[in-house]
Amino acid sequence: MLYPMIDTSTRLLRLLSVLQSRRFWPGEELAARFEITARTLRRDIDRLRSLGYTISAATGPGGGYQLGQGSSLPPLLLDDEEAVAVAVSLRSAMDIFTGMNETAISALVKLNQLLPVRLRKRASALQSVTVSVRGRETSLNADLLTELAVACRDCRQLTIKYQDHQGRASTRSLEPLRLAHTGNRRWYLLAWDLDRKAWRTLRVDRIKGKPAFGAAFDPRPPPANVERFIADAISSAPYRCQGKFKVAGSVAELGERIPPWIGVLEPLDATHSLLTTGAETPEALIFQVMLAGVDFELVGPGELCDPLRAISARFQRALAQAID
Repeated sequence: MLYPMIDTSTRLLRLLSVLQSRRFWPGEELAARFEITARTLRRDIDRLRSLGYTISAATGPGGGYQLGQGSSLPPLLLDDEEAVAVAVSLRSAMDIFTGMNETAISALVKLNQLLPVRLRKRASALQSVTVSVRGRETSLNADLLTELAVACRDCRQLTIKYQDHQGRASTRSLEPLRLAHTGNRRWYLLAWDLDRKAWRTLRVDRIKGKPAFGAAFDPRPPPANVERFIADAISSAPYRCQGKFKVAGSVAELGERIPPWIGVLEPLDATHSLLTTGAETPEALIFQVMLAGVDFELVGPGELCDPLRAISARFQRALAQAID
C-alpha cells in the first residue's frame, strides 16, 4: 500500500505502524512505500526517535531500519482487532496467571479509557458474561512463561529445576525451541535436552524456581512435525498405560471433541479414526476414550482386554441395579 500526499503527523503514525509489522525494513522499500525521498525518511525516523522510539539504522547496500527496544515503553499502535484481543486477554490474565491481578486491571483501565465506544462494547460483551470458576489447576507464573518465550526467541540455553509427573526432581540443561498450550491452562516447553541428547516436552508448571540463562546456541533441526511430536509427548508417552482405539468419526469431526492432551488422532478411513492415548490406569484410559462420546473398539495392546472386560462388567452391574 502506498501513502502519497499525506501530512507529516499522519505519515509518522503510519510509518510507525509499518515498522511494527516486521523486524527489518529496507530504507528504499520504506521510501517507495510512502513516496518520499530517502532524506525525508531519515527526518521522519529522527522524529520518531525524539518521541521515545528506539530505531536502529544500517547504512550501505541493503541498509534499512529496525524498531528496537528502548529504556521505556513508548505509545503503541493497535488496530481494532488487536485492541479488542488485548482487552479480552487482560481479563483472562486475571484468572490464569498468579500475581497479575492488579497489573492486568490497571492496564485494562487505561485501555478502556482509549477504546472507542464501539470497540469497548465488543470487549466488554465477553467480560460481562464471563465468570471464573477456579478448579485445582496450577496457576502459571507469567514471568516464568515470558522468560521461556524469550529464551526460545533468542536461542539461549536454559538450566531449570524440574519435577516430573512421578515427583522425581532433576536439573535440566536445555536448548528451548517452542512453547505450546493445550487450552486447559497447561503450557509445555519443547526443548533439546543436552544431557539426554534428545527432544523433550516439559510441563511449564513443573519448572521450579527461576531458570538460569546460558550461552546462545545455533538452533538444531526441529522434529519433522513439531505439533505431532508435542501431541504424542503429552498424550501418551509419559504414562504407564497406553492404548490405540478405533473411534467412529473422521479426524475433522473428532478434533473438536478430543483435545490434544487426551490423545493423537489419525485417519483410518472416511468414517473412522485411530486414537492413541495414555493414562496412569486402565480406568483413566477408558474414561478418556469415552469422553469422545462415540463408539470405539480396542486396537491394542492386548493387555488392555482384561481391564476393559472388568470395566464393562462394572457398568453392566451398575445398570442392572438401576433397572431393578
